[in-house]
Amino acid sequence: MLNKKNIILVAIGVLLLVIGFICLASGPADNPVSLTVAPLILVLAYVVIIPLGILFGGKKQDK
Repeated sequence: MLNKKNIILVAIGVLLLVIGFICLASGPADNPVSLTVAPLILVLAYVVIIPLGILFGGKKQDK
């Protein structure tokens, strides 16, 4: 079950995806932002943030 931290991490990942795709679409094809910054943001979101949000377990609560 996803808790609050998981949902926040996945939401941050989705926000980074939107920012990355906006940077990727901006300007001409030889724009340094669309060539370097956007792919780094997208890889960070796809490979680190979203999987961390899905797999992060947090503390187990005893009932």
